[in-house]
Amino acid sequence: MTPATKRKIGIGLGILAVLLAVGLGIFLLKRQQLLNYALLQVKAKVERKFPVTLSLGPARFTDLNTVQLDGVSVVPTALTTDTLLRAQTVRASLSVRSLFAGRPVFSNLEIDNASLTARKTASGTDNYSFLYKRKKGQPVVKRDTTKGTNYGLLANQLLEATFDNVPGEADFRNFLITYRSPRHTATLTMPELAIEDGDIKGQLTAVIDSVRNRVGVLGRIDAGDYEVDAQIFALDRRPVVLPYVQRRYGARVQFDTVRVSLTGKDFSDDELTVKGTASAANFIVNHPKLSDSDVRFPRGGIDFVARLGQDAFALEKGTRVLLNRMEFFPEFSVRRLPVNQRVIGKEINGLTSRSQFMAGMQVKLNVESSETPTNDFFASLPEGMFETLEGTQGEGTLKYSLSADLDMNKLDSLRFNSGLRGTKFRITRFGRENLNKLNEEFPYTAYNDKGDSVKTFLVGSSNPEFTPYNEVADYLKYAIMTAEDPRFMSHRGFMEKAFVKSAIQNFKERRFARGGSTISMQLVKNVFLTRKKTIVRKVEEALIVWIIENTRLASKERMLEVYLNIIEWGPKIYGVAEAAEFYFDKQPANLNLSESLFLASIIPRPKYYRNGFNQYGEMRGSARYFHRLIAQLMARKGYISQGEYEGLGNFVAFNGPARKYIVRATRDTVRTTVAADSSQYEPLNLIDLLGGAAAPDAGVNQGAPPTQPATPPNN
Repeated sequence: MTPATKRKIGIGLGILAVLLAVGLGIFLLKRQQLLNYALLQVKAKVERKFPVTLSLGPARFTDLNTVQLDGVSVVPTALTTDTLLRAQTVRASLSVRSLFAGRPVFSNLEIDNASLTARKTASGTDNYSFLYKRKKGQPVVKRDTTKGTNYGLLANQLLEATFDNVPGEADFRNFLITYRSPRHTATLTMPELAIEDGDIKGQLTAVIDSVRNRVGVLGRIDAGDYEVDAQIFALDRRPVVLPYVQRRYGARVQFDTVRVSLTGKDFSDDELTVKGTASAANFIVNHPKLSDSDVRFPRGGIDFVARLGQDAFALEKGTRVLLNRMEFFPEFSVRRLPVNQRVIGKEINGLTSRSQFMAGMQVKLNVESSETPTNDFFASLPEGMFETLEGTQGEGTLKYSLSADLDMNKLDSLRFNSGLRGTKFRITRFGRENLNKLNEEFPYTAYNDKGDSVKTFLVGSSNPEFTPYNEVADYLKYAIMTAEDPRFMSHRGFMEKAFVKSAIQNFKERRFARGGSTISMQLVKNVFLTRKKTIVRKVEEALIVWIIENTRLASKERMLEVYLNIIEWGPKIYGVAEAAEFYFDKQPANLNLSESLFLASIIPRPKYYRNGFNQYGEMRGSARYFHRLIAQLMARKGYISQGEYEGLGNFVAFNGPARKYIVRATRDTVRTTVAADSSQYEPLNLIDLLGGAAAPDAGVNQGAPPTQPATPPNN
């Protein structure tokens, strides 16, 4: 190659290099110009979509396709001084091709040292609700208070707003989220939260209303199909505590791990249907009305099909609940009628205003369990809920079913059925408590309503005050069964119609005015359980009663014998022998009809035994009414003769120590019968006691709470 040729090639390469340099310079300059233009377009688009001012700091390329913004802020235009979002640095990948095409596509979002501050004032204004306002063309959530909230519309808008704002690729570092309102405060600190190809990974520390949790997050999200599968788990070996439940309801709810997935949603005809699953490990609930100790569910979950609509919610067919080794298939719906359709009335449902929470409420529930092996059944019972039965083993299978239908517009139509069915069921080993002790002599400790022990005594022949079944007057046995449990000798521990009647009355009076306990339930409560009135204790009581009654563990005569010898008959008066002596200076076998009726009448409220009498020892109207009514029922059942009923007087002679507490004055004239004084009692319902055609098994167990207990005798 000649020198001239080499020179020409060098000049050509130089020119090419210059052209490339100039082209690169033009490209870089143009790229920056296009970036600035694209950011202006993004700013305009965001500000058109939302009522905010978006401020973007200096932007530059840090490599071929990575853009960095030094400073970003979002300020709602309605509150120009209240910044919603502020970020120190934002980085994102930008497709150069899309940039030159005029349609910039950003991905791989990275945000460092950002803070999102949400605030709500006492007047109700806030700086964040615009994020989930409806899009153009979408229906508005109906706010007509006469029809109630459309939860389907509201939930659909929240879901779409959430999924629409989830980036495909993101990496948040040192992200601080705060929320302040007159009622709540929350602070979420995220050292790291990453979304890559739909996979979510991160951790955060949340302080909500003074409750602190540190949790990890793992999962996957598909925003386009509205699908998510996320797992939240506790860090630092400390459980996650739900703060809102603790503040709102006074309950502690915690878990180690919870997993939630949403597999699909369908919104049509103003109703939203969502499908998914939720499960929890080591789920614990504690509330004084539920139990006096933690109730723990080691493993549980739900596959749900949920429907939300106009003031309505339902779990539909296809829903499955897993509780340890047991499966349940519930169908549940709750709906609240529009205001103008809500019926109220003291005699109808006890409601006085259509705005009350229960007004217009309609609830339906059906639950079926799978056929469960007995040992799996007992092993699946929540810990702390059935302490008496812990460790119980057996043979056969068990299946549970429940159905309920409540319409507050027609409260008297309340329907409730609950049943546990055993197939070849039998107990092979008792748990913590030996239920067979009902057939043996055992020590019994009586407790007062505060849970303090009052006295302990043997229930059996070693106790000289123990009275065998055959040494108790038939009058008393029949009076108690008639008043407390008319079908005691034939039922299997429960009287569902009596329970329903009690529930209706309690709803109407908006208090616990009447109990539906059978003698079997009262016996189990006294012998095996505490006196605390918690939901857990009632459920445990029902299960123990079912076991005793359905395995014929003890005869009815033995159950009534134990019952008569342990129940309270007055302050510090326990057992029929003490009662007969205290009131009448008699042995239980010698009690007459009038005396037996009196003893039966005070069982629901033994400490208020003297409230049925005035200061002269004369029966008040309510007491006379009870005596005549129970005696009439006894006559109809053949327990006493018609002559005994007709010869029943209105006088009870107290010859024992109780006389000085009941008879506190002497008349100066010939004793006369005073007018009825029933201010301390509500009249008993004759039709209810007789049972009627609809409820032949209804018992009494009712009455208004007395004003003052009797003076405890000195033992």
